[in-house]
Amino acid sequence: MDLLALVEWIGEAPTAALLGVMTGVVFGVSAQRSRFCLRAATAEFARGQMGDKVAVWFLTFSTALVWVQGAQLLGLFDAAEGRQMAVPGSWSGAIIGGLLFGVGMVLARGCSGRLLVLAATGNLRSVVSGLIFAVVAQMSLSGILSGPRDTLAALWTTSGGRNLDLLAALGLPQGAGLAIGVVFAVLALVLSWKNRISASRLVFGAGVGFAVAIGWVATYNLAQMAFDPITIESVTFSGPSAHTLMFFLSRGEALQFSIGLVPGVVVGSMVSALLKGEFKFQGFTDESNMRRSMTGAVLMGFGAMLAGGCAIGAGVTGGSVFAGTAWLALFCMWIGAMVTDVLVDQRGTATAAA
Repeated sequence: MDLLALVEWIGEAPTAALLGVMTGVVFGVSAQRSRFCLRAATAEFARGQMGDKVAVWFLTFSTALVWVQGAQLLGLFDAAEGRQMAVPGSWSGAIIGGLLFGVGMVLARGCSGRLLVLAATGNLRSVVSGLIFAVVAQMSLSGILSGPRDTLAALWTTSGGRNLDLLAALGLPQGAGLAIGVVFAVLALVLSWKNRISASRLVFGAGVGFAVAIGWVATYNLAQMAFDPITIESVTFSGPSAHTLMFFLSRGEALQFSIGLVPGVVVGSMVSALLKGEFKFQGFTDESNMRRSMTGAVLMGFGAMLAGGCAIGAGVTGGSVFAGTAWLALFCMWIGAMVTDVLVDQRGTATAAA
């Protein structure tokens, strides 16, 4: 059944939600099998290692670039109409929010996307942290924290009423984005070879990036045929976590892509874990561990909404369309995470050993 027939059968909003579910399932299975995690990659990098976690992150990032930029060259998608490009971006939000998110994901031992995947595999620590993340994200979106978020975001914004297109700003020709993606892919494959990453993990790591492309292309094509406005978006977990939470708490939240995305990730991750025999319940080890995770979730919730996206939403999805503030937010997430790893985890390990 083609997309138009599906819209005529069930309607535009349910179709958008179904596309979200499908995208989420691909992401959930791929992320669970590949162990994709920005927090783990930054920790490795901060310790002077270019191991398997860094390799998988680069593989995912490069795959997203290649698929999304390739789709644009084929006319399947127009990045200029994507949510992260069609609205003003915040440089100050990217810096402050990115740093906060980076600190938070180290404290919580996983970014928001990783927490959702782990929660679906029985990790109760991630369930608690994920719920806190969603609540704080909603507070930052339209609640008591929305005022501070708006104030910080307004300190320094992009001009022209849109985000900055890095490719256009640098005067690069058409196809440059795809070429950059290929360069990152070669780096990822070299690192994967050096770390002897299995073929299956490579495929699933690439699948995470492919899920980003699916979301962009699916919502773009739906928007072209829909009567009502459809947001052109892809995988992210700050806004969708808040929207999904409110969907189940209030009748005022309408069906959309983001409402289907989160349940799709849960289903995909859970099924994958069950099939691999990796589903098991885990809890907090002690009070300090719980306090640390909850603090991290709070910082991530506010930081993601301020930065314009989480490690996936800004770091991979926004990065795949070369949104200027997304690349800056990703850079700041790396900085925040590495500094926190050095000051908290590495120092804590050294103190315990002494």
